[in-house]
Amino acid sequence: MRHLLSALVQNQPGVLAQVAGMLASRGYNIDSLAVGETEQAELSRMTFVVRGDDRVLDQVRKQLEKVVTVVQVHDISSEAFVERDLMLVKVEAPPERRGELKNLIDIFRGRIVDVSRTAMMIEISGTENKVQAFVDVLRPYGIIELARTGRIALVRSSADHRETTDK
Repeated sequence: MRHLLSALVQNQPGVLAQVAGMLASRGYNIDSLAVGETEQAELSRMTFVVRGDDRVLDQVRKQLEKVVTVVQVHDISSEAFVERDLMLVKVEAPPERRGELKNLIDIFRGRIVDVSRTAMMIEISGTENKVQAFVDVLRPYGIIELARTGRIALVRSSADHRETTDK
């Protein structure tokens, strides 16, 4: 089972190494990891995807909570949340195939961010499944290079605080 954990940590040098080292030393594999500042400059949010049963999840959470620089750990897997992955992908794009590629990019709500004589760079964000589906569709065109972020996620606001809906 995959679990999505969100940890607020102190925004200071070495925190990422400390947390990743602790998890690795105990044999926990991180499927995805993203780190960035929050609305409070002194805090960063680390979003992890880890695999395992509830016992594994409980151990990971307990180990994270022991790290001095970790302020709070929250398993958001069972809550209503919005998640996103971001990907940049460079694909072979000879002029005669660009219209076809543009149609695919539009279907997936991607964006062309760079074009050369023989290639195109595309930006896409969405759920892990959406991003993976786009990769699968692009493979026959010839993926030259690909970079993906780790997953980021936030718990949804309650209905009385929600102004927009996720698509």
